[in-house]
Amino acid sequence: MNILTGNDLKTGDVIWWTGLDWTRLVKDAADVGDQGEAILQREEAARRVNAAYIIAGEQTADGPRPGHIKDRVRALGPTVRPDLTLKPADPDAGEWVI
Repeated sequence: MNILTGNDLKTGDVIWWTGLDWTRLVKDAADVGDQGEAILQREEAARRVNAAYIIAGEQTADGPRPGHIKDRVRALGPTVRPDLTLKPADPDAGEWVI
């Protein structure tokens, strides 16, 4: 199966082609078969998507699954975890000089 993905021009969100429009949910992505290039050209010309490309995938019970790990990570959405963000420096801790 061939899936189209790219980024939304307004928000930068990862989006997937449904067959009619774009969605943020990979589970709603459609197999574009050999029509992928034509759809990409039309959608990029209409300025609805940025940096779109075709990826290989497979249909599963939960919907389409991108074939490459990079695209599976993109499909999961933002990976920012608030509990792992850097905290502001403690001004009372002093400075380390190395």
